[in-house]
Amino acid sequence: MVDVEIYRKQLERIEELLNELSDRSEKGAVIIVEGKRDVFSLKKLGINGKFELATLHPLLNFSERIAGQGQEIIVLTDWDRRGNLLVSKLSTYFGNLGVRPDLDIRRKLKLITQKEIKDVESLYTYVSKLRLATGSQNISDPDF
Repeated sequence: MVDVEIYRKQLERIEELLNELSDRSEKGAVIIVEGKRDVFSLKKLGINGKFELATLHPLLNFSERIAGQGQEIIVLTDWDRRGNLLVSKLSTYFGNLGVRPDLDIRRKLKLITQKEIKDVESLYTYVSKLRLATGSQNISDPDF
């Protein structure tokens, strides 16, 4: 039974972060991800907002365009080597433009899930497994 309690706490922490992400995106924050599957996973988790794919454009031009929108910026790249490199470059570019993107949600998700998953795209599946393991699946979820 110890495992169920660990999963429950983990799920609770992830859902708190997802709720925060959802609230902030509804208020206009831009969420930067790496690919379409990341967007799909987040949307299935109930995050609706403005998503931008950092991998489709030259990063400097991308950073200038996003910074010019004047919205809050949340960077949610994967927590693998490529995602770490991308977040580092984006932070530098945004910093040079006088913008400080939010990296906290990414950092916290990485800490909570790093032994299990390494990317945003896997987040929906992982949360679904935790919900199933703890008996707290969302009834409105079409996969249940």
